[in-house]
Amino acid sequence: MDALQKRIGYGFRDGELLRLALTHPSMAGKANNQRLEFLGDAVLGMVVTRILYDMYPAEKEGELARRRAALVCGDMLAEVARSIRLGEALQVAASEAQAGGRENDSNLEDALEALIGAIYLDGGMGAAEKFIHAHWLELSKKIAAPPKDAKTALQEWSQARGLPVPAYQLIGSSGPAHAPEFIIEVTVQGYPPIRANAASKRAAEQMAAGLLLERLPK
Repeated sequence: MDALQKRIGYGFRDGELLRLALTHPSMAGKANNQRLEFLGDAVLGMVVTRILYDMYPAEKEGELARRRAALVCGDMLAEVARSIRLGEALQVAASEAQAGGRENDSNLEDALEALIGAIYLDGGMGAAEKFIHAHWLELSKKIAAPPKDAKTALQEWSQARGLPVPAYQLIGSSGPAHAPEFIIEVTVQGYPPIRANAASKRAAEQMAAGLLLERLPK
């Protein structure tokens, strides 16, 4: 934990908060990082929103929302987590470690949000903003134009052809509570549905939308 604090440039006054942020749900019998993840997600979203609000004063709400979605998506969170070698500090059960849990994208995403939540509780909003700015400010500048996520692109494709908006349905879920997998089916009127599975409903919806877009006529 000392090495991690040096890498992130923040020293915790309450070491238990950091320990909690690094504790994966697979550690049975111990308090885990899920509540801190919930808090950190909100803090990250608020700070990134303010970064984008100040950086792009001429953009509309929808454009800013797409930028924010790209910056707080799972892939981006995992990238930042790996840049600070967060996986090395994760406390996971032996079985989870053997399954590659310290490098699992979903685990890294959750732990990074938990870390942000812990920094917020330990040092206040100023400390959380400093950490987020250090890792997201340059990323914000690299997105030249507001990106379109797969769900947005699929909806625009449908509306441009006078079709109803795509319909998403949860088909099922499996796996343990700390590593669930969701199956989502997306349907566009007049075309065969497509299914995709991922560690979250949101990610599965995006994946299904992307797969369907690949099969639709341009």
